[in-house]
Amino acid sequence: MEYHINESEYRFMDVLWDAEPIGSTELVKLCAKELGWKKPTTYTVIRNLAEKGILCNENAVVRALVTRDSVQRQESSEFLEKKFRGSLPAFVAAFLQDRKLSKEEAECIQKLIDNAVDDEGNL
Repeated sequence: MEYHINESEYRFMDVLWDAEPIGSTELVKLCAKELGWKKPTTYTVIRNLAEKGILCNENAVVRALVTRDSVQRQESSEFLEKKFRGSLPAFVAAFLQDRKLSKEEAECIQKLIDNAVDDEGNL
């Protein structure tokens, strides 16, 4: 399934993922605090995301139907394809051009790479 959510919807989902399942009244309060949204804005986003199949609002309890990881994977793939023609090395080179990694970051990334390579050296 493909997820098409805009930036404000993603910020809303971030709040939901951290708090779900949550009553819609409590979610309105949380969005006011975390996002500065008014009640109608929150209910509009809930309705729109429910129509897209991203969340469920049953009996005034809101919960996500998709995981944060699945949305991040899809958006990362789309970004990589759109901005770097699908080339992960090109993305990493651009990302690191003006930045240095800490030893811990480099080790973590190396472990991710090692785990992505199969026994024959294929990704």
